[in-house]
Amino acid sequence: MGPGQAESGDALAPTTDRPPQPGLIRRFLRRLWFRQLQHYPDNGPRTLYLGIVVVVCITLYYQLYVQYSVATSIIRQFDMSFTFFVYITVVGGAVGAFASLVAGLADRWGRANLVVYGLLVTALITFFGLPNAADKGTYMALYAALSFIEGMVLVATPALIRDFSPQLGRASAMGFWTLGPVMGSLVVTAVSSHTLSTNSDWRTQFHYAGIAGLAAFFIAFIGLRELSAQLRDQLMVSLRDRALIEARARGLDIEKALSHHWRQMLRLDIVGSAFGISIFLVLYYAAVGYLVVFFATTYGYSQSRANSLGNWYWAAEACTLVVIGLLSDRVRVRKPFIVAGAVGTIVVTSLLALHTTSVGMSYYSWALLFAFVGIFGGMTFSPWMASFTETVEKHNPAATATGLAVWGWIIRIVVAVSSACLPIVVSAVTPLVDHGPQVQALASQYPSEIATVGAIDPTTLATLNADPTDSAAIAKAVGEVSKSQDVTPAAALNQLIAVSKVPKADLQYLQTYGPTVQQAQKEAPEQWQTWWWVCVGCQIAFIPFVFVMAGRWSPRRAREDAEMHDQLVAREMAKLMSSGRSVHPAAPGSTSAAAAEN
Repeated sequence: MGPGQAESGDALAPTTDRPPQPGLIRRFLRRLWFRQLQHYPDNGPRTLYLGIVVVVCITLYYQLYVQYSVATSIIRQFDMSFTFFVYITVVGGAVGAFASLVAGLADRWGRANLVVYGLLVTALITFFGLPNAADKGTYMALYAALSFIEGMVLVATPALIRDFSPQLGRASAMGFWTLGPVMGSLVVTAVSSHTLSTNSDWRTQFHYAGIAGLAAFFIAFIGLRELSAQLRDQLMVSLRDRALIEARARGLDIEKALSHHWRQMLRLDIVGSAFGISIFLVLYYAAVGYLVVFFATTYGYSQSRANSLGNWYWAAEACTLVVIGLLSDRVRVRKPFIVAGAVGTIVVTSLLALHTTSVGMSYYSWALLFAFVGIFGGMTFSPWMASFTETVEKHNPAATATGLAVWGWIIRIVVAVSSACLPIVVSAVTPLVDHGPQVQALASQYPSEIATVGAIDPTTLATLNADPTDSAAIAKAVGEVSKSQDVTPAAALNQLIAVSKVPKADLQYLQTYGPTVQQAQKEAPEQWQTWWWVCVGCQIAFIPFVFVMAGRWSPRRAREDAEMHDQLVAREMAKLMSSGRSVHPAAPGSTSAAAAEN
């Protein structure tokens, strides 16, 4: 049975014993649902399937993150507080966490349909649902639905990557998979930074993301396939194992391999390393969700300019993920790259914290700093993903999706908790987002009147608010303005008359929120600095968990392991061939042909 055919059954059965083939249309429809491959694909199709998974990941994270590029606009549109907006992320993270556990069933159900049809749902939510939400409660519910799908695909897509990538190429493949969240972020900032200046309607950003989702769904709907359960539930170190994997698949007891798979994954090296990387990424979560808010409220950047700054971060990280993945596979070790990247991230995040309170940091200074954050983050994450899947395989290759579900649950819970904690630590953000734009607009409209009000004692001002005709209060206010601004009493009186002409609602808004916003502007840099130090602490706490993961530190020892494995494969192949069991013929010149020759 050729790659991509849907029919199940014994792959070794002679073609004459097969039932009559269904009609062309029926066969095509079955192919779109039954996506399992009965033989491990050659390099060309395998690369295609991996590429489709990467495209799906990028698109999904684009849809998930697009709201953060227009966060301030969404807050104003739905008249929500910044705290409410944060809790949209918190709820989404919690929902996504439990969706990740559900996706652990992909070891039994398969991965491809979960990815394909999940992407269709997210595209429809992004294009039609979120831009047309009636109120903030509806928006939160729709975003929770989007996060639920994301939580499942977070598990299913790296499981597909693992299935199609042997261990010796795992870091490269996982480097491409991790392009999903990073390139998703880059697409968000690239699109928004180039379009918001000409079209400020926040809904347009969701329409762009929805269209991208529908295009990616069409590609995956037609082209995405997955390995059969018998093939994916085994460990493959290199492509030389292909023929051996297919031979073993014919006698594999799937139910036995999957029994107690959750219990098998609840181990220190799996749970601990998943928790470690989740807290290591606290800085990443803050950048994804609040980079625009950070620069808009602390340094007065526009949404477009803040998003363009994010381009430096995501582009640098995307390139590093791929390069380090290739290098890690070449030298066959993961841990030295993970630790080096973690140490570099700690240093650069410390510099970020120290410069947050600096006056006069230029745009390009910030860009360079965030570029290095991206470089060291990429150096850490792609080899970590490879090492984590190899750690899961060490216990049971048939429970890969279950192990990834454990990681998915943990990382989404950490996202939810860190998002909930951020506005507590950086409390100044709430008044700056909720009231800062209105206070700034009124301040620009009534600059001299605000200066006059600021010169009056609050007790006197309260008396005038209660009774604008109180002569004693008027006389006292005139004296206070005259003295504070060094003007004549007559000029001071004219300024008070000008203040009286300001709409009462505007004046009341300024008196109520102006001092709070002003104080928040002073406190925000130090509070953000505290949060960056929290991120540094999380990054330091991550390092010990690297030591419990599978994998060598020495490239020489890793090469020796690979050589021993090649010898084992050759012996197993010889046993199978001497016993008279046939092996699926490999294409001439392919790696499996070489394995068969051994």
